[in-house]
Amino acid sequence: MSATLTRVRRPALFTVALLIALAAATSLSAANRSKAVVRTAKNATLAKTILVNLNGRTLYGLSVEVRGKFICTDGACLAIWHPLVVGKGIKPTGAPRLATVRRPDGRLQVSYKGRPLYTFSGDKRRGDAKGEGFMDVGTWHAAAVGSGGSSTPTTTTPGGYPYP
Repeated sequence: MSATLTRVRRPALFTVALLIALAAATSLSAANRSKAVVRTAKNATLAKTILVNLNGRTLYGLSVEVRGKFICTDGACLAIWHPLVVGKGIKPTGAPRLATVRRPDGRLQVSYKGRPLYTFSGDKRRGDAKGEGFMDVGTWHAAAVGSGGSSTPTTTTPGGYPYP
């Protein structure tokens, strides 16, 4: 191999290696990007500051859904309670102590203080909190900022709406 050919190949190989490294770094940062998915709002009905989605809808947690245990998984529950989900690699922001937890169906659901977050189908407008205190296989509470993650202490109170 001639010295001229070697001098041409080295810079070209270096350039290719640099481009590969940049592409890998870009895909890593895109895969772990932060995205605002919640915000806080003062709720006059509850007299608390709560978490809401970007459309201003109240976010709730179910008292018995903790440490990765999901109760709201069937069609009857999901028709009423809609999980707040994000895409793979998204880090939810908008309030401290947000994270994600993998649902049984594989989707990533946003959680607050370890409790998965949902919107309630009965809330039609910003500020509605009609799901507060709703009882079925547990009790649903608005995710309140500065408390244990719900507007009242968590309890397990079966009864109310029966899921099949």
